[in-house]
Amino acid sequence: MKKLAILGSTGSIGTQSLEVVDEFNGEFAVEILAGNKNWQLLAKQALKYKPKFVVVNDKEAYEKLTNEWHSNKTKILYGMDNLLKTLGEVPLDMVVGAMGGAIGIAPTLKALELGIDVALANKETIVAGGDLVRAAQAKGGAKILPVDSEHSAIFQCMEHGHGALSKILLTASGGPFRLLSKEELYQVKPSQALKHPNWTMGRKITIDSATLMNKGLEVIEACWLFNVGYDDIRVLVHPQSIVHSLVEFGDGAIIGHLGAADMRIPIQYALTWPERRASNFKKIDLTQIAGLTFHDPDLEKFPCLSLAVTAGKEGGTLPIVMNAANEVAVAEFLAERIGFMDIPALVEKVMMQHEKRQVESFEQLLQIDQESRITAENLAKAMR
Repeated sequence: MKKLAILGSTGSIGTQSLEVVDEFNGEFAVEILAGNKNWQLLAKQALKYKPKFVVVNDKEAYEKLTNEWHSNKTKILYGMDNLLKTLGEVPLDMVVGAMGGAIGIAPTLKALELGIDVALANKETIVAGGDLVRAAQAKGGAKILPVDSEHSAIFQCMEHGHGALSKILLTASGGPFRLLSKEELYQVKPSQALKHPNWTMGRKITIDSATLMNKGLEVIEACWLFNVGYDDIRVLVHPQSIVHSLVEFGDGAIIGHLGAADMRIPIQYALTWPERRASNFKKIDLTQIAGLTFHDPDLEKFPCLSLAVTAGKEGGTLPIVMNAANEVAVAEFLAERIGFMDIPALVEKVMMQHEKRQVESFEQLLQIDQESRITAENLAKAMR
């Protein structure tokens, strides 16, 4: 039985990870659950999966959960320090890193340092802390199994490529606004941006998909995960979201990964790897697909993609700044305090004010992240 910690268990990836656990009844034991504000769902999950620990990162949610909790089988803890401590105390085979945003970096690094394999959905960990991730892996010898559908697809394609990599073809749905003009994008509201045409995801990643920032983050992640250069990755808009990515090899062969737009499929592969297991999740019927189309992204309409790639190429502390500024910008947009096209404008302003240096420690990363958020919040106030 594989022992799991699921971090971010109440979010989209976390809940779908638990659905995978249900699909393979008796093959996984959930030892740790970690969540933030949704204490009611955490309570239901704890009653069902009976983990040793539930860790709540939100103080108010922790207090409400402890007041309502009456089981001695599961211990309720508060805060990141306790989460990091439990990762070191409980025997684990894999950590599912599904916390959204920069908060997920610390537990991912901890798991890797301890030699625990990580099924990684939190792309910010690699975007902001790629150097630290590589050092943690070297120290602990743990593997990263990608959960993002695109990186899972690339991982699976490269398993059968036997070398001679030429180019990674990273697909993007294009989001809900790919057919709008640039002028129309200035009028976009959060309610529209949250309606992704193909995927069901959390609010922040759904906005990132609409701006194509998510694809920029994925380019950076792919460089780190697969040890390739930025010129070896090409982003292709593929509106049908059937081909989850492709890999081109030196002999001209292109190997692609096709599947339903269902995040449980890449989650399952990460949890069961190196085995591929049958499941009851949705399958595609090729006879029902009218066509598969691909085209280059419009960088003028969606400058977030270019901003992320620029940050990745520059390296050092700039990806930390870019990621922090984007998180603030997305929050401001969702609160309807800035417009859709203000998101890339705000990110660019924060990046331009930063003097890049090398990432030397996790403490430095956190300091730069916090400073960048303050800068972004101040600039956002001036944009309202």
